[in-house]
Amino acid sequence: MAVLVGKQAPDFEVKAVINGAEIVDGFKLSSYRGKHVVLFFYPLDFTFVCPTELHAFQEKLAEFEKRNVQLIACSTDSWFSHAAWLATPKSKGGIQGVTYPIVSDFHKTISREYDVLSESLGGAFRGLFLIDKEGIVRHQVINDTPLGRNVDEALRMVDALKYYEKNGEVCPANWTQGDKAMKATRDGVEAFFSN
Repeated sequence: MAVLVGKQAPDFEVKAVINGAEIVDGFKLSSYRGKHVVLFFYPLDFTFVCPTELHAFQEKLAEFEKRNVQLIACSTDSWFSHAAWLATPKSKGGIQGVTYPIVSDFHKTISREYDVLSESLGGAFRGLFLIDKEGIVRHQVINDTPLGRNVDEALRMVDALKYYEKNGEVCPANWTQGDKAMKATRDGVEAFFSN
């Protein structure tokens, strides 16, 4: 697996479904420059763990928006498949009600560039990338297909990055919003442990 942290996030321009139903051409990651982005990959539409994740992200959408973060989902399915899945009720395993953009990586180029493509599956692993306002990947995590993600952890990482950007202090293990951070110095860590 490639480590993209610290590197420019690979840009793309593809078809996507936005606002729960509208198919658009030319959806570009770089059009969100100037705002933080959480780009997450999932294996396939109409599967089992995937709808739980897409709904979990939707349930926290207001929290991401409050932080000025754009959520973007991506799989190797076609835009037609995304639209059909979005039209399927949650009670039937669908993702009706999801409103953030869902990108179609139909040619598998995005999944390859982010190094999350499972060649044997023909779909992506559960990759998540936190991209800063300059388009730099600041955090990545990749789960195997049976392992669903924790959306609160994604929000925690957003909070940590934004805190660091604003204050210049680093966030220790298990840090959450409101906790004490520290200066990235020996004195800083000593002061942190002395409290």
